[in-house]
Amino acid sequence: QVQLVESGGGSVQAGGSLRLSCAASRYTYSIYCMAWFRQAPGKEREAVAGIDRAGRTTYINSEQGRFTISHDNNKNEVYLQMISLRPEDSAMYYCAAASSCDGLRRAAFRYWGQGTQVTVSS
Repeated sequence: QVQLVESGGGSVQAGGSLRLSCAASRYTYSIYCMAWFRQAPGKEREAVAGIDRAGRTTYINSEQGRFTISHDNNKNEVYLQMISLRPEDSAMYYCAAASSCDGLRRAAFRYWGQGTQVTVSS
């Protein structure tokens, strides 16, 4: 079974930056897409960004332009660089893996990490 482990979360002031990392325990040939989701208390989990093995990226949310997803296929790792953070970015951020990045549909993601907390204060 593939295990995903996130790191890099923490507490920052508004306008600050964070870089999240996600490492997969092992490679699975069926995994072609890795993505970041986030969920704030009382809110539904929403897709942020995804990247496939070819490096093609998908941005779903309004954070496009402030957030950048990247990967290192050799290390089976994916990253989320976040700049100009706002209090509304505060959420638990989850790494997930799927066979396709098409639409970053939640139902397509088979593997999930435990999440890393991001808190942005004003």
